[in-house]
Amino acid sequence: MSEKVYTKNAPEAIGPYSQAIKTNGLVFTSGQIAINPATGNVESDTIEGQTEQVMKNLKAVLEQAGSSLEKAVKTVCFLADMNDFAKFNEIYGSYFTSKPARSCVAVKTLPKNVLCEVEVIAEV
Repeated sequence: MSEKVYTKNAPEAIGPYSQAIKTNGLVFTSGQIAINPATGNVESDTIEGQTEQVMKNLKAVLEQAGSSLEKAVKTVCFLADMNDFAKFNEIYGSYFTSKPARSCVAVKTLPKNVLCEVEVIAEV
């Protein structure tokens, strides 16, 4: 049986989906972008600022699910510009110190024209 995860400390879903789903000892987050949950607005116009906000959002969702960034087993990262990879990677690495498996791809456009989006699969 699966369980929907919701926290007010991460952005509301902007479509017909949940912030995360818990099932079979794992939590699957939806992609998080740099929306500040307090304001509902995109946080920052830099890759550094947006990456920080994405990590805060992911942390909040995972904690609500009874998990953490340290329990991540897989991440999928989307960048609007692969030239931002080094800056993104530096901040990402400071949050995901357990070094989960990862994919990172450049995409043409992300929701709300943000610079990055990250989703996580973690153990509960």
